[in-house]
Amino acid sequence: MQRLFAEGLTTGTTGNCSVRSAEGMLITPTGMHPAALTPGSIVAMNLAGDSRPAEFAPSSEWPMHAAIYRTRQEVGAIVHCHSRFATSLACSRRDIPAFHYLVALAGGDSIRCAPYATFGSAELGQLVVDALRDRRACLMANHGQITVGPDLESALELARKVEELAAQYQACLAIGGPAVLNEAEMNEVFERIGGYGQPKRSQV
Repeated sequence: MQRLFAEGLTTGTTGNCSVRSAEGMLITPTGMHPAALTPGSIVAMNLAGDSRPAEFAPSSEWPMHAAIYRTRQEVGAIVHCHSRFATSLACSRRDIPAFHYLVALAGGDSIRCAPYATFGSAELGQLVVDALRDRRACLMANHGQITVGPDLESALELARKVEELAAQYQACLAIGGPAVLNEAEMNEVFERIGGYGQPKRSQV
């Protein structure tokens, strides 16, 4: 959360993060500025919404996080933020199409925008789960963006990429709209994208 704030991907007390735990998840508390967070602020809870006795209440978006963890066993961490460009597209209820090959990093040939539902609701959780089907990121109508990954570092890096793609897509729209890659072109990207980046070094 502190890195999201420092990098301008969220402002004030907006946004939330979580990691899967043996009991369910560890999630950031509601309404707390990132600068004030400490390890003791983080709320431990199961995926039914029961938390350990704690000083702080969990993020109001805990139902959305829990719904993702229940349906996506490979997900180890979730980052949700209201980054400027992704949120402005979300408020226009636009998907991000394959205008750039790096859209594939989110898992498909588009970054979907989930339909609108009230924040913190079970309905929103299900809509986000649906928009994340076969994806690692989506926009949330009139709300923001959400990314998932095996760990927080991966989810945070994808949130950065989604925000940059959103900014580029908006710039394309401002000058008449992008040329979108076709299915064959994206399929070739998917064949190559698995080797993108440097391999992780083994721990010594």
